[in-house]
Amino acid sequence: MRKLISSTFVTLDNFMVGDNEDISWVTNNFDSEMGEDYMRDMGAILLGKTTYEIMATAWPNWKESEQPGADIMNNTPKIVISKTLKKAPWGTYDNVTIMNQIVPEEMNKLKDQSGKNIVLMGSASVFQQLNALDLIDEYRLFVHPIVLSSGKPLFKNITHRVNLRLVRTKMYSNGAMLLNYERIKD
Repeated sequence: MRKLISSTFVTLDNFMVGDNEDISWVTNNFDSEMGEDYMRDMGAILLGKTTYEIMATAWPNWKESEQPGADIMNNTPKIVISKTLKKAPWGTYDNVTIMNQIVPEEMNKLKDQSGKNIVLMGSASVFQQLNALDLIDEYRLFVHPIVLSSGKPLFKNITHRVNLRLVRTKMYSNGAMLLNYERIKD
């Protein structure tokens, strides 16, 4: 059985992106070792529409020699959650599926398949929906040493308690910290 893992860059004050989708605080402070950990054990990538649109303009154009992780990113199957997209091209790669909504039974079928894990990248609204439905098994929080004061928060509108167990920590040379938590199921 695969896990659904949220792999998320986040600020000290709980923001995934700043105002106007600003992620310069990640891209200007990126660490290649952090990138490897971000994509670890990835058998499928889960994306929201906005994150997909940002990533699809860049990643399919890169080769591994230019951008470490490009081979993994481009060759891994992707699932985009969107009510409006009809097509989701990824350059010359034909490995993107569109789901128009999150259906718990469908997500659990994906998790029941064999293979590497399903990794949610960014995607604030998808994260919040999955979290509300108790579908996230593991949280990989890459906490950056910055306070934005506004933007899209990671944990928002939480309506129930989520018990977690810390399973791994790691400090990066850029000052960011990985906090890796597993969800404790009741």
